[in-house]
Amino acid sequence: MISSPILGSSYVTRSIHAANNRMVNLFPEIVPEGGKTPAFLNRCPGLKFLTTVGEGPIRGLWSGFGDKAYVVSGSKLYSLEDMTYTASIKGTVADNTGQVSMTDNGTQLFIACNGPSFIYNRLTDEFSQIIDPDFQGAVTVDYLDGYFVYTIPDSQKVGITQLLNGLQVDPLEFASAEAIPDNLTGSCVNRQELILFGSKSTEFWYNSGAIDFPFTRIQGAVNQIGCLATYSIVQLDNSIFWLGCDLSGVGTIYRINGYSAQRVSTHAIEWQIQQYSDLSSAIAYPYQQDGHSFYVISFPNDNATWCYDVSTNSWHERAGFQNGNFTRHRSNCQMVFGNKIIVGDYQNGNLYSLDLNTYSDNGETQKWLRSWRALGTDVNKLKRTAQHSLQLDCTSGVGSTLGQGQNPQVIMRFSDDSGYTWSNEKWRPMGKIGKYGTRVIWRRLGMTEKIRDRVYEVSGTDPVKIEITGAMLSAEETDA
Repeated sequence: MISSPILGSSYVTRSIHAANNRMVNLFPEIVPEGGKTPAFLNRCPGLKFLTTVGEGPIRGLWSGFGDKAYVVSGSKLYSLEDMTYTASIKGTVADNTGQVSMTDNGTQLFIACNGPSFIYNRLTDEFSQIIDPDFQGAVTVDYLDGYFVYTIPDSQKVGITQLLNGLQVDPLEFASAEAIPDNLTGSCVNRQELILFGSKSTEFWYNSGAIDFPFTRIQGAVNQIGCLATYSIVQLDNSIFWLGCDLSGVGTIYRINGYSAQRVSTHAIEWQIQQYSDLSSAIAYPYQQDGHSFYVISFPNDNATWCYDVSTNSWHERAGFQNGNFTRHRSNCQMVFGNKIIVGDYQNGNLYSLDLNTYSDNGETQKWLRSWRALGTDVNKLKRTAQHSLQLDCTSGVGSTLGQGQNPQVIMRFSDDSGYTWSNEKWRPMGKIGKYGTRVIWRRLGMTEKIRDRVYEVSGTDPVKIEITGAMLSAEETDA
């Protein structure tokens, strides 16, 4: 018996002959010491329904503003009560289905709708559109040192409102990010610095206390990597992540490292991304759970979602499952409220919590999948092998008490041509509830043919816990 390299991350390359390691709705967790294996694969959180707010889609979520959370659903802004999730309409925002950008100054909530923008005052319960004649609209908005800082549509300009008053704008209170001649696509605040993203560059600004416009570009803190998608910019792990582009190409995901851009995507992820038709529509959100910091990015027009785990420096797919196919994940934006990680649905007004003890997506199937090379790097000598058995080392006896999953199954199939064609499915039980000694094993798996290589794939749809610590393969070479 030899260990088959099921652990790891998602890595499907342009050449599936080189690597065909797909991972959907599973993520690895490192076991630093004293464990049975150095890591295991854990099932991604399911979507636990909380409430429905408006007609949807959920375009933005904001918490940490008093004792309520705020939701933009469709064309309405709602406040949300803790625990009961009772929603109350506060006002009407620009009527479109795109994402919104939100932030607050402790008293006022600023909602930027890619042009028209709005202010909600939680102390007076007043909702207003910003109608100051000097306000030129906002794509994104941030808060820094008492000011709302916003990027102006279709320009290099960044503006600020008056100190602690988002409804008033001075005509002199703006500046241009002109280190490189490109329009701004977004902004973010990190470590008390304002980061301005252009389509081809990134600039870093600080509060210099200047009279007309208090923020000044940090000299020398400009890099020639821009941002391709406005709503891909998120703050996570004391840094900023975004979908980047430059004069040489597009489709790489970066994080801020000092004043430089550090690549975090892999060649395999970049190959996937660069096949998509509309990268500028990508949206992302961050969240942290059990010490894992995740960057979740969806490509709505291409029906795909990817997730980067900072703690393990690894990627996997997040996906819904409809009509027998994987789809983009239903989550559209995120906030933490009432000690729950809450996400909004991109199609309707539903809010869900990301729950590691929920194994479906609002009652719909959450399918997980892992494919990997039967033999590890430098182990396969391209000799014909007899594959006697494959045993999945996983937590068994996890069956549910009622409904689907009372006798949960793992589905296995294999490919002897790197993944172009596959065998029939072979189902094995994981054990009814309490049957912890159940072995998940497949026997008499035949001879490798063709290129004398084999890819295994395991998957499942039952709503039960999935924890995979390894796979053991019994195989022997038969000839050269």
